[in-house]
Amino acid sequence: MLKRDDLKFGIILGFLAPIIGMITYYFISFYTRDVRFTEFLMYMKTNKALLTGVSSISLVANAVIFTIFINTHKDRTARGIFVATLVYGIIVLLIKLVG
Repeated sequence: MLKRDDLKFGIILGFLAPIIGMITYYFISFYTRDVRFTEFLMYMKTNKALLTGVSSISLVANAVIFTIFINTHKDRTARGIFVATLVYGIIVLLIKLVG
């Protein structure tokens, strides 16, 4: 799986890693407080500080896989991860500004 060097594969990974990061953040911070995932999403929608924290953790997940693919010289996949990171960051920024 990590042997692929494909832009589309990188974009897919770049959008999946933040979701995994967000779910990890939920389980570490909110699951132990008996907060359902839907409640967590609604709270994140209303609390901009939480959105910032979750997006930061999620983008760290992208930074980790980006580094792995750069170090293994899978540049096309790393480029896809970078593109997805930019899109994700712009979306979060727009949500914070507009919402």
